[in-house]
Amino acid sequence: MSRLVSYKNGQLSDPPIAQMIFSDVRFAWVWVILRWYMAYTWITSGWGKFNNPAWVNTGEALKGYWTNAIKIDPKPVITFDWYRVFIQSLLDMQAYTWFAKLIVAGELLVGIALVIGAFVGIAAFFGGMMNWSFMMAGTTSVNPVFFTLSILLILAWKVAGYWGLDRYLLPLLGTPWKPRVVPSPSRRVAGTAPAD
Repeated sequence: MSRLVSYKNGQLSDPPIAQMIFSDVRFAWVWVILRWYMAYTWITSGWGKFNNPAWVNTGEALKGYWTNAIKIDPKPVITFDWYRVFIQSLLDMQAYTWFAKLIVAGELLVGIALVIGAFVGIAAFFGGMMNWSFMMAGTTSVNPVFFTLSILLILAWKVAGYWGLDRYLLPLLGTPWKPRVVPSPSRRVAGTAPAD
């Protein structure tokens, strides 16, 4: 009977089903559909904010969102007190003036990276962080689903961008495949005569 997980050279192997779903390029078509769906939502959300002066000029839209999020009467929107204190400190520092621009840029950049398939795992991580932050502030919307989908894209980082720029970017960086080893001139290649 074969084991699902093996231990070799100090590393545990992934179960075959996980290898197939998260590492096999034949599943890249699944990830491109998921990427494009998420990219569309991120880009449309970011573009709507980009065209809204309350987001990009004054940050008043984010200020209103944070102000509503920290209310505790009649029932707190934010569950964790430490996060409410964090949002209150951002309000006190008037961080909404620059933080709103950061959110707009983040949504657009995550969407663009996902649509072109560039550094998908990193883009999914930052998208998931935004979803987590929005959920912590009491907003559900698409955030729980997108947070889960972001985790899946992070797990599939090796093939999620295979139909995109990652197919070329990741090998250039030497990941997830080993970098090409170029023999040094001092090494003798088998089948050739030594240099004089």
